[in-house]
Amino acid sequence: MRRVALTLALVLAATALPGRAAPPATRPSASPGTKPRTVLFTRVTEPNERAFSLLVPKGWRTEGGITRVNPLQAGGPANAVGAKVDFSVKRDAAGSVMLRWLPSIQYVDTRGTMVAQMFPPGTVYNGMPVLPLGGAADFLARVVLPYVRPGAADVQVVEQKALPEAVRAYQAAARANGLAAIGATYDAALLTVTYTEGGVRYREVLYTGIENLGPAAAGMWSNKDTLAARAPDAEFDAWKGVGETIRGSVRIDPAWLQGELRGQAERSQTAAETQRYLQDADNEITANRQRTNAEIRNDQYLTLTGQEDYVNPYTKEVERGTNEWSNRWVDTSGNVLYTNDASYDPNVDPELNKTGFKRSAVRKR
Repeated sequence: MRRVALTLALVLAATALPGRAAPPATRPSASPGTKPRTVLFTRVTEPNERAFSLLVPKGWRTEGGITRVNPLQAGGPANAVGAKVDFSVKRDAAGSVMLRWLPSIQYVDTRGTMVAQMFPPGTVYNGMPVLPLGGAADFLARVVLPYVRPGAADVQVVEQKALPEAVRAYQAAARANGLAAIGATYDAALLTVTYTEGGVRYREVLYTGIENLGPAAAGMWSNKDTLAARAPDAEFDAWKGVGETIRGSVRIDPAWLQGELRGQAERSQTAAETQRYLQDADNEITANRQRTNAEIRNDQYLTLTGQEDYVNPYTKEVERGTNEWSNRWVDTSGNVLYTNDASYDPNVDPELNKTGFKRSAVRKR
């Protein structure tokens, strides 16, 4: 299975969140900005599906957990295959010190595809938000930070750091799961920012990886292992050990993982069948549009030249003739008769003395 069911952060020391004292289990240090002398961690289980557990300082709180996307509400099945995780560990209700794992979302860049005009950025295609592909640092600044900190003011970028080692890890996984064969590419980055929120100056470190499946997947791409971690700027470095302990203590339940992978396989099959149906529908829409445009051009030409397309009742071929009369008849010898008299039948006209005529109708549009 190419995707891990639960997308939690890579082991990157720079992403560790400094904590902050939480009585009574965390004994404060002698002065602000230095690490606490004592921290008691308790193991907490994810509440929604009991998918994983992790160590949390006693007295801290957790929010969120495993979520599922309803394909009927999302506009398609693309993001409904795997479980999503949106989970936070917070010192207090305001999240003055916190870690937050964010869900991996399947996006699509429709530029250069046949649906680009119908699905521009900001729309949803087959359950995927339509968003132009950018690098990992760009995604953090453009999408993640505004999402997690909508009230941030005076945002300053402290550091933007590419992570080639993480990219190599993603590439190695792609070779193992077959994605390298279709040309999947990767990027990974850290973004460190400071900002003011509620009168407090914070520092926040954000991490993500970007997986681009490229032309073989019609522009599909996703974020991976996205993590945001913050604390007041002056205290950020003091609690690195607490943050590393929380992040590094995650244990995924093996039974849950096995069931999730089985479910993903089944849902992937359903999604693939749906995707094929949608692709066929898209192709038919395109072909129909081409036919319609051709008909419009043809009708314009016929109108300008005073002609019409008729169907020969004998050969079933389309024949072009004048539109000056409202009725057209043909016979087996290729004779053609036009008349404006709707009740006229050339087969019973004694003056004409011919039979074998059949009405030649205008071709259906």
